[in-house]
Amino acid sequence: MSAINKTTEKHLMVFSGRAHPQLAQEVAKELGTELVPTSAYDFANGEIYVRYEESVRGCDAFVIQSHTSPINEWIMEQLIMVDALKRASAKRITVVLPFYGYARQDKKHRGREPISARLMADLFKTAGADRLMAVDLHTAQIQGFFDGPVDHLMALPILTDYVNDKYGHLDLAVVSPDAGRIKVAEDWSTRLGGVPLAFIHKSRDINRPNEVVANRVVGEIKGRVCVLVDDMIDTAGTITKAADALIEEGAQAVIIAATHAILSGPAIDRLKACKVDEVVVTDTLPIPEDRRFDKLTVQPIAPLVSQAIREVFEDGSVTKLFDGRA
Repeated sequence: MSAINKTTEKHLMVFSGRAHPQLAQEVAKELGTELVPTSAYDFANGEIYVRYEESVRGCDAFVIQSHTSPINEWIMEQLIMVDALKRASAKRITVVLPFYGYARQDKKHRGREPISARLMADLFKTAGADRLMAVDLHTAQIQGFFDGPVDHLMALPILTDYVNDKYGHLDLAVVSPDAGRIKVAEDWSTRLGGVPLAFIHKSRDINRPNEVVANRVVGEIKGRVCVLVDDMIDTAGTITKAADALIEEGAQAVIIAATHAILSGPAIDRLKACKVDEVVVTDTLPIPEDRRFDKLTVQPIAPLVSQAIREVFEDGSVTKLFDGRA
C-alpha cells in the first residue's frame, strides 16, 4: 500500500475589514506582506457581503478590524469575514482587535443587564475564530470570556517611551482617573523610574453613562507634571474633569495618555478647552483629519501588532514583547 507524505509549509495571510484599512496596511507592510484582495460591499438594505479574491485554504489567517463608529456594522463585517475564512478552509483564524467593542460592558452593575463583552467573545468563537488578539482591553478579565488563546497586547511601552523621552527630565507623577485603574498607573510608574502615584476619586450616577459627578485628588501632585493615564478617551468628560481637578490641586502641568482615541461627540472641544499640555494616543482607531488638533500626538500601533502576529505565526512568545508581563 502506497502512502502520500507531504510536509506543508505555513502560510501567513493578513485580511482587513473596511473600518481602519490604513492600520491593516501598515501591519502588513511591517510583516513584509500585502493584504489579501477582498471584495466587500453593502446591499441596499444594509446587509454586508464579503468574498476573498484568492485561495485561503490551509492558511494562518489574521483578520484585522478596529471597532470604530458605526461600531455594530464593523463588528458584523468582521464576523462575516471569519465565517468566510472558516468555510474556505483556512487552517487557523486569529481575530485581531486593535479596539475590542463592548469591552466596557464586562460585568453586571445592576440586575437585568447584559455582559456584552462576553457575548462578543462568544460570537467570534461561533463564527470560527481560533484565537483573539486585542490591544489594551478595558479589563484583563475579558481574556477569560473567549474559549481559546487570547493575546493581550499593551501599548504601555510605546506610550511610556514617548513620555519618558519628552518629559522624563521633569518631576513627574502618574495619575489614574479612577481607583479601578491603579494597577495600570503602577505599571506606568515603574516604567518611568518609580515616580509618585495618585488617583482621582470620582463619584458617578450609574443611570447616566459618560458623566462624572465629582472629583477629588488622592495623592501628592503639587508642583509636578501629571501624566493622566487611561485606556480610552470617549466623550472626554471623565478625563478633562480629572485634568481640571489636578490643575486646581496645584499640578504644574497635565499630560493625558490613552491607548484608544474614540473621541465621540464633544470630545474634541472638551480636550481643546481643557488645560492640558498634550494628549498622547495611539492609532488603534482611525482619527480623521477633522478630529485632530494641535495638542494631539498619535503614536503608531502597527509595529506592536505586527510583532505579535509574527510571534504567533512562528509559534514564538508574545509575552516576551512585554518583559514577561502579558
